Amino acid sequence: MKNYKVENLEASNFGKIYYDLSPAELVEKALERKEGILSDTGAFIITTGKYTGRSPDDKFIVDSPDVHQYIGWGDVNHPIEREIFCKLYERALAYLQNREVFVFNGLAGADKKYQKKFRFINEYASQNLFIHQLLIRPNEEELKNYGEADFTILSVPGFKCIPEVDGVNSEVAIIIDFEAKLGIICGTSYSGELKKMVFSIMNYLMPHEGVLPMHCSANMDPVTKKTAIFFGLSGTGKTTLSADPNRKLIGDDEHGWSEEGIFNFEGGCYAKCINLNPETEPDIYNAIKFGSIVENVVVNEKTREIDYADNSLTQNTRVAYPLHYINNAQYPSVGGKPSVIIFLMADSFGVLPPVAKLTKEAAMYHFITGFTAKLAGTERGVKEPIPTFSTCFGEPFMPMDPAVYAKMLGEKIEKYNTQVYLINTGWTGGAYGTGERMNLKYTRAMVTAVLNGALENVEYEHHTIFNVEIPKACPEVPSEILNPMNTWTDKEAYIAAAKDLAKKFEDNFAKKYPNMPKNIVNAGPKAE
Repeated sequence: MKNYKVENLEASNFGKIYYDLSPAELVEKALERKEGILSDTGAFIITTGKYTGRSPDDKFIVDSPDVHQYIGWGDVNHPIEREIFCKLYERALAYLQNREVFVFNGLAGADKKYQKKFRFINEYASQNLFIHQLLIRPNEEELKNYGEADFTILSVPGFKCIPEVDGVNSEVAIIIDFEAKLGIICGTSYSGELKKMVFSIMNYLMPHEGVLPMHCSANMDPVTKKTAIFFGLSGTGKTTLSADPNRKLIGDDEHGWSEEGIFNFEGGCYAKCINLNPETEPDIYNAIKFGSIVENVVVNEKTREIDYADNSLTQNTRVAYPLHYINNAQYPSVGGKPSVIIFLMADSFGVLPPVAKLTKEAAMYHFITGFTAKLAGTERGVKEPIPTFSTCFGEPFMPMDPAVYAKMLGEKIEKYNTQVYLINTGWTGGAYGTGERMNLKYTRAMVTAVLNGALENVEYEHHTIFNVEIPKACPEVPSEILNPMNTWTDKEAYIAAAKDLAKKFEDNFAKKYPNMPKNIVNAGPKAE
């Protein structure tokens, strides 16, 4: 299988090939091709059809001898034969014959020591604009000397697979061949697939170079230069809590942790914009301007104003924009070794402590587990909170065995004496429907206390069920809410609910990670 370099593309029988167009040029081409419209602020608005989110069942990794031993095969990482991939790749190239294509030569990894070159070949100008804004954009000198890419990704939303012909599950196929350094995305217009393919590739490449890849946000104190990383699944407050006006934003989603420190994989942000409010999230709101791409929002046909509250197309409305659209962005987006790690968990059972300190082993346990709890009522017939566990807080994008990432995290925590905390941004005083959402003012105060070291020397008490240490005091936070049992009127009901959630942790861990070392298993919650 060839790695299609730019010079090879000239002989590919494509129609006109556009190389590394500017955002303005791409917007012009996308408008000309009727791929979308402009909003009243100049942002480019697209709709992605029936695919408004990722297609996890259509993701595959080519199973080749040099790669097989490194992949954590299973429900997430599905193998596919190289022969099937090659035929599909050639069919997609044939589909593009005599069609315009857009080529972007981008970079992933703000630390040049670990930086990788990604070449995207896009059928759509709007998707080329998306990846141009999401990855790191080479300067003129870097582009001149770009040479051969480390990975080439072909994106052809208009090419629909035929499962019985192409050996895949549906009209959509998202396939990575690590050995051939090729990726292909077929049949879906959802732009997030482009971003997450890069992340999945980096999550495979980086551990081979001693770098821990992480699905997290990160910020930095502008004076002390101390950095913090925030892990958390959707809805936990990862973006909101890391966007601190008193700290520099390194990145909102994907990072690496090397011997030198942390660095952003990306050059942009891909933020949710459902119910976007300029008062609570001004950075995102103000970033929706010319050069940004907004997905699946409802727009007033006359004024071109966006209705951020309208979820009739999808709840997963998104905006993509370059990092420099954020006022307090750190550039280049690198920082020192993290002094603090925060695991954000929105517990709608209302039983986790609002803040707790974790040992190294407990940090590894919760990193592997990746817990949050979805709300009751989000799906028909659901009457109680739903526990969600996503390995390393990014299960769909982690090609390797979870133990690889967990071991690296534990080693780095120990080596750099990084402090680790769990913060519950969910419910207190009872589950969703009975208790109430944690006061954001208190949550911010807890985050601040963690970041400035105010919780390092306070007195703690051990929570026997969740096996964590709870501070007895925290600046600007009422002490009575720090132990979650105190916020429940029925203490026996709290113990029963806490043990029930602990059992869910235990069952999930036993099922998904049967070979994990005992010291990590023993650091988790205990139902009995």
